[in-house]
Amino acid sequence: MGLSLPGIEIRTLDTNAEFTEAVRLQQQVWGFTDVEVLPVHLFVVATGIGGQAFGAFDGERMIGFSVAFPGLKPDGKAYLHSDMLGVLSECRDRGIGRLLKLRQREDALAHSVDLVEWTFDPLEIKNGYFNLERLGAVVRRFVLNRYGTTGSHLHGGLPTDRCVAEWWISSPRVVSILSGQSPARPAVQGRVEVPAIIDRLRREDPGQAREIQKSVSEQFLKYCGQGLAVIGFERSEEAGTYLLGEWESD
Repeated sequence: MGLSLPGIEIRTLDTNAEFTEAVRLQQQVWGFTDVEVLPVHLFVVATGIGGQAFGAFDGERMIGFSVAFPGLKPDGKAYLHSDMLGVLSECRDRGIGRLLKLRQREDALAHSVDLVEWTFDPLEIKNGYFNLERLGAVVRRFVLNRYGTTGSHLHGGLPTDRCVAEWWISSPRVVSILSGQSPARPAVQGRVEVPAIIDRLRREDPGQAREIQKSVSEQFLKYCGQGLAVIGFERSEEAGTYLLGEWESD
């Protein structure tokens, strides 16, 4: 569960200058238009009402950030909604995203919060693996076109169909995974496969990419409607496969 990476510092963002830099990073990472970015004043609000904002710094240069807002379930349970986490493209695959999530977890536990949620695109199979196998999140809900169609090059003009990740940060599953161990996994009762070529299809054949997305979304809706949860992820050269089974929070 180490919180260190040579040359990288994760620290709390608390000035308007830092928030402004996080806005600039949004535009670099996602290619958002001005109307689509999370503005400075929402970073101010988030950090003023029990949320979080962290930056990843290489020296004095911010190369990644995360921001989360406090939330309240219908039954009154408090949780954090992790709204954004982004790392510059040239700095990815170095473990910086994981450092930001671990810092997020550390801070949440210090404030007696045991659930962090966020959404992710199931077509981004690297993110799927990271969320499920590296962090220990599970998915029990799926939402069609959550954010509408955006101008981000990462979304490829497709509807923003999203998995809702639940990260029960003090659960045995998460503790085991973050400690490098393999937790006990319920029996697999369903599989949703995403072809590894989906990123290329988004760029070169949006029509086929949309057909794959529709099929994937329909399968998630079916399985989640049956009360199953995404409990694991398998990778191969041909595809990323989401594994579904019965699961209840610890």
